[in-house]
Amino acid sequence: MASSTASKWLRPEVYPLFAAVGVAIGICGFQLVRNLCINPEVRVSKETRAAGVLENFAEGEKYTEHFLRKYVRNRAPEIMPSVNSFFTDPNRS
Repeated sequence: MASSTASKWLRPEVYPLFAAVGVAIGICGFQLVRNLCINPEVRVSKETRAAGVLENFAEGEKYTEHFLRKYVRNRAPEIMPSVNSFFTDPNRS
């Protein structure tokens, strides 16, 4: 039984599925660790939970305005700008 299961799931056609699921699990794991470690609203230790609701806006601003958000803020929301401009620019005819 084990050999038939392995032969069914360990074929080259299934590798992209494993890669996509692996990337999704990696992103979820990264976000989980990020929230547990540096999110100001998540309190894991007993001492910080006892503090109640904190009005620490500077720490929240630092958490939300991370490097990637600052990098993409003033950029056009395009994945492939050269291809988009090729097909949408009327002056390129």
